[in-house]
Amino acid sequence: LIRLPTMLGEKSPTSKGAAFVSKDAPPASPRRDSVLLSADLESIVDKDLMDDIEMLSSMLSSIVKNENAHVYDLYTQLREQGIDRANDPDDTAAFEAMKKLSLHISPDDALGVMRVFSIALNLVNAAEVHHRLRVMRNTELEASKELTNKVGPLPLVEDSVRGTLDILLAEGASPDEIMNKLLEQNVEIVITAHPTEVNRKTLLRKYRSITETLSTLDRPDLLPYERSVAMEKIFRDIAGTWGSDEIRRKKPTPQQEAAGGNAVIETVLWDAVPAYMRKLSAQTRASIGKILPIDVVPIKFASWIGGDRDGNPNVTPEVTREVVLAQRLRAAKLFLKEMDILYDELAMSITNASFSPELDELAASIEKSFDVMEKYRRVTGHLRIRLLKTIRNIEKDLKSMAPSIVTGNHIPLEAFDEVELITKRDDLMEPLKIMYNSLVSTGFASVADGSLLDTIRRVAAFGISLVPIDIREESTLHTKAIDAITQYLGIGSYESWSEEAKLSFLQTELSSKRPLFNLSDLAANVTDERVLKTLRVFETISQFEPESLGAYVISQSTAASDVLAVMLLQQQFGMTSANGKMMRVVPLFETLDDLQNAPQTLERLFVMPSYVGAVKGEMEVMVGYSDSAKDAGRLAACWAQYTSQEEMVKVADKHRVELTFFHGKGGTVGRGGNPALYRAILSHPPNTINGRFRVTEQGEMIRQNFGSPDIAERTLDIYTAAVLRERFVQHVEPTQSWRDQMEQISEVSCKDYRHLVRDDPRFVPYFRQATPELELGILNIGSRPAKRNPKGGIESLRAIPWTFAWAQTRLNLSAWLGVGSGLNPASEKDKEELKDMYKNWPWFREIIDLLSMILSKTDFSISKNYDDLLVDKTDDLLALGNEVREKLVETRTSVLTVSGSKDFAGPHVQLLRATSKIRNPFLDPINCVQAELLKELRNMEGHSEIRQIREDALVMSINGISQGMRNSG
Repeated sequence: LIRLPTMLGEKSPTSKGAAFVSKDAPPASPRRDSVLLSADLESIVDKDLMDDIEMLSSMLSSIVKNENAHVYDLYTQLREQGIDRANDPDDTAAFEAMKKLSLHISPDDALGVMRVFSIALNLVNAAEVHHRLRVMRNTELEASKELTNKVGPLPLVEDSVRGTLDILLAEGASPDEIMNKLLEQNVEIVITAHPTEVNRKTLLRKYRSITETLSTLDRPDLLPYERSVAMEKIFRDIAGTWGSDEIRRKKPTPQQEAAGGNAVIETVLWDAVPAYMRKLSAQTRASIGKILPIDVVPIKFASWIGGDRDGNPNVTPEVTREVVLAQRLRAAKLFLKEMDILYDELAMSITNASFSPELDELAASIEKSFDVMEKYRRVTGHLRIRLLKTIRNIEKDLKSMAPSIVTGNHIPLEAFDEVELITKRDDLMEPLKIMYNSLVSTGFASVADGSLLDTIRRVAAFGISLVPIDIREESTLHTKAIDAITQYLGIGSYESWSEEAKLSFLQTELSSKRPLFNLSDLAANVTDERVLKTLRVFETISQFEPESLGAYVISQSTAASDVLAVMLLQQQFGMTSANGKMMRVVPLFETLDDLQNAPQTLERLFVMPSYVGAVKGEMEVMVGYSDSAKDAGRLAACWAQYTSQEEMVKVADKHRVELTFFHGKGGTVGRGGNPALYRAILSHPPNTINGRFRVTEQGEMIRQNFGSPDIAERTLDIYTAAVLRERFVQHVEPTQSWRDQMEQISEVSCKDYRHLVRDDPRFVPYFRQATPELELGILNIGSRPAKRNPKGGIESLRAIPWTFAWAQTRLNLSAWLGVGSGLNPASEKDKEELKDMYKNWPWFREIIDLLSMILSKTDFSISKNYDDLLVDKTDDLLALGNEVREKLVETRTSVLTVSGSKDFAGPHVQLLRATSKIRNPFLDPINCVQAELLKELRNMEGHSEIRQIREDALVMSINGISQGMRNSG
């Protein structure tokens, strides 16, 4: 049996606190013996995690019962039924009781109950985050006891740099070879605004606070009063959450989204990156006898927020300018704080210390300063003035300059007129390194390795822009912009030209130094506002310092001319390779056809000496995982991504171009996500990473991977270790027979997928009736529309709501549709070969294991209940629902056959099975109530107070399911 969390209202003291003192005071933890675990579950889930969840649930219980006893009773009944179903999924009585209770629930009660369930699942997640950290620490402590001669700052596990270094040394790699590969490594994590984080920032801070306070409660030396204070802090956070409005009442602006992304940098990564770099350098010294150079950071960050215009009319040129300036302002203010710290720390005077000649020269170059004797302070004080002037200048540009600025005792205001702005990374890096080297050479190495080293690494990681911003726009808009230009010039319609004609024109103009047009003259003759906005984007970004910008990503790329068009538009606004201002141009291949044609597109580019010269022999290509899966289904998309990357590498090698792949992955399996990051990187196609790895991180995955400093450090460690290990791993090359199998699988699965999604006229009505797709807009979780084309159908629906909608009904169709037929060949020989592929080909095995995971999260009965309540009772639609579930059964059977398992198992599923036991008692009732809410809302007309309450309840149900499933898009 499992009783988790403790029934609302149960009072039972446990190790983390005392019993309830009053109805308003924080409760003690429940009894440890109040949770009855089945043997198999107890072997997977640590009991400490169960205790934490029970304690948090008991606190929530007291708050809810005190405010609304009826909601408390409904929640208790529904969760009891959920527990009964989790213990025996084949017992239909619990599920039927759950559906019956959901049928008669009032709008107000539905909202209250959905709020409790949603908060409860967020508390489960908070406890799990803390538990991850606890397990890491406990494991490392145990290992250090057994391996006293191999103590290291990083965890002794395979997916850590420490474990990876041990493996590489055992395999015969030399310390020099390992260090050289590590220093060449370039990993960039790109934070996107893709709308999959359903929680508001206010509540995220509260859940993070709960996680941190749980760590305090684990301290063995905690005094009784300190323990009581910590318990009260958790209780206050839960009470504050219950009293908050969890629903976003309006969509965030791109500026607000950017502020959220910046908050991750400021509150977590600003400290986590230098802390991790200290551990990484200490680990390389312990394992291979080498330390990292002070200005080397193998992992950096970039952002799409405020620059991703693809289908988002809210990201205007003015918004992009504001976001870039705001990020530069935050960076300047953060580094100003660092200078304050360094000014306090580096007080060495000429009376008691010596300085390097370089430092003497640098200090002498600063003409006016009160710091005559203390030369380090003379330098840091000068940098403070420059940063303050930079802050004033940016605030003036933003037209939001503060009335006054605190300048410090040593900085007269007139000094601003005599210093330069901080405009590039080296403006900070060079004087900081001179100070560092001076301290080391004069006997103060320990001082140099303090805050100064952390600041140097922050400059290396974040630069003067906090994060460089990528620009993304559709290829068709660039085409229309060039077309407007050619028509304005009277030389025809570029849009109607052949690819050869386009390339000829673009190459000619790229080699010319004369401008094609004057923007103001062109604007007077162009009526298409989209064209003018596109051109104004280039005008805007041309005014930024190059370090503020990252890649220019072209979505829906289909041809070489798409790349040259963006290069030409940059050139028209003074952004060229020669002057160092040209953004690298990155085509995004995201449909099946585009992926298959991508090698030919690169070939066309690489035969142009002018192109290869302009990009200096380096190119970046983005591979779209989510849209390709939406276009062709999971298996066909995976194989297209594999073979396309293989062929693109061959083309690049032939022309001696260094190719970097930018992986556009989401959080879910259906959008290319993989919770086992280390294995996922190692399973990439051979020769496609080579130390260079760029990947998107979005929404709820940002919180899961970078939600706290400790978790962030662990994520950075996994990325670093995986990309390093990949440089040495001997990839399994698929045999020709395996390739033939994949071609057949791809063809069959794609045909099956597209037949249903594209060709079956029943599908669109079924999808929109059986899922909350049409209602997702009320979530207000992102600034961009759900569709690229508001009037389009499924083909224009973005991959995130496509995946999100199916995840809500627990069918997860977008991740597995087509898989069953693809993995079900006719001959026994082929079936045996698929088993051989699973056993001996890591790439294929990873795909199957991920499918096992997603299939273990599907729920046949839950999804059928949506059909029963929401789908029109026509023979066609009812038949389609049955066909879909038959395909699900076929897929489950096929995956189990290929893996040789009797049940879903493996690394992805083991913990999931345990967490499902914890989560499903919450999730199942939410799904039942959500289906009823959708039915009622769709039968209501007009707007009313009742409708608003039901919509709020629906939003809370969507939030709750997203938290319970641990991913949304």
